[in-house]
Amino acid sequence: MARKFLYLIAAIIVLIIAAFTAYQLFSKQIFAAAFVPTTEFVQPEAVETSAYTDVAMWFSRPEIPRASNPALWTPEGFEATDAPKVAVFYIHPTSYLKRALWNAPISDTESQDRARIFLRSQASVFNGIGQIWAPRYRQAAIGAFLTDKPEAQRAFDAAYADIITAFDEFLAQVPEDMPIIIAGHSQGGLHLTTLMRQRVVTKPLADRIVAAYVIGWPVSMQTDLLALGLPPCSDPEQTGCMLSWQSFGEPADPGLLTIAYDGSVGFDGNLRGDSPMLCTNPLTGVSGDEAPAEANIGTLVPNEDLTDGVITPALVAARCDDRGLLLLGGEPNMGNYVLPGNNYHVYDYPLFWANIRADVERRAAAFLAR
Repeated sequence: MARKFLYLIAAIIVLIIAAFTAYQLFSKQIFAAAFVPTTEFVQPEAVETSAYTDVAMWFSRPEIPRASNPALWTPEGFEATDAPKVAVFYIHPTSYLKRALWNAPISDTESQDRARIFLRSQASVFNGIGQIWAPRYRQAAIGAFLTDKPEAQRAFDAAYADIITAFDEFLAQVPEDMPIIIAGHSQGGLHLTTLMRQRVVTKPLADRIVAAYVIGWPVSMQTDLLALGLPPCSDPEQTGCMLSWQSFGEPADPGLLTIAYDGSVGFDGNLRGDSPMLCTNPLTGVSGDEAPAEANIGTLVPNEDLTDGVITPALVAARCDDRGLLLLGGEPNMGNYVLPGNNYHVYDYPLFWANIRADVERRAAAFLAR
C-alpha cells in the first residue's frame, strides 16, 4: 500500500511539471537543469507495423481483462459496459520524469505505472459506452517541453510515430462500421492534434468520428481549427465535432500560459497571438457556454490517501471567458496540486468526470440514431 501511495504522489507531481513545462510557465531554467536530458538524442528504433498486434503494447484494449485494465475502473455507482457501441482511442499524458533519455522506454516501470493511474481517472469516463484502446508509447521525456533544442522536436516526432502505428492497428481491428471517439490529455492532446491533421481531416474517417476530446492542450479558434478537420461542438448532441478546455479557478491568473500561447505558431503558419482558445463547457457540452454548480452531476474527488475517488455532485461551476479559458467560479478543493495562477490543469478530467461520461453517451446515442 505504501508503495502504491508513493506512485500516486509521483504521478500527480509528473502532471504538475508537465503542465508547467508544456506551457513554459515559469522557472524554465530551473526545470531545464533538472529535467532536460543532457545525453545525445538516440532515435528510437522504428516499431514494426505489426508491433501493436501484440496485446502487451496496450494498456487497454478489448482482450485485456477488467482486473488488469485500468481504463475499466469505475467509482462506486458506475459500471463499465459489456456491450460497447463505439471504439475509443485514448492517448495518455506525460508520465516519464527521468532525464536519462529523450523518449521513455516501454520497459520503464515507473512511467508505465503512472500512465495506468492516468487511465483510471481520465480514460475511465469512456467505459460506459465504448471499448477503450490506449496504447503504450515511447512518450517524449518531460524535459522535451523545457527546451528549444532540436532533440525535443525529434523526441515528439518519435513518440508520435508510435501513436500513429497504434492508431492504424486500432483502425484495422475495430469493425469498419463502428463509430470512433478519439481523446487525450496534455502530451496526449498534442499528439491527438497531429493525428487529426493527418487522418481526421480526410474522409471517410472523419465521417466515423463521434467526437474528439482534445483536453488540456490549447487549440486556437483562428489558426488551428481548419487544419483539424472538425468544428467545435456547439450543441450537446452534435457529433463529428471537437471539445477542448483549460481549467482555471478564480481569481485566475493565466498570464504565464497566455504569454507562451500568444507567441506560438498555429497550424496555419501564423502566430496565435491573442486569438481565443477553443473552450467547451463540459457541464453543458457547448462551446463558449456557462453553467452553475448544480449542472455538475459528478466531480471525481480523490480520497485522503489517493487510492480511490468518489463522485460528488454540484461541486464545481464552469464558464468560458473571452480568451477561451474555462473558469470554475471559485477555488474548488480538489487537493494540493493546483498550479500557480489557479491553474487546475491536473484536474481537467476529474472536475467533470460524470458530465464528460454523460456527454460521451449522449453524443454516441445521437450518432447511432442518425
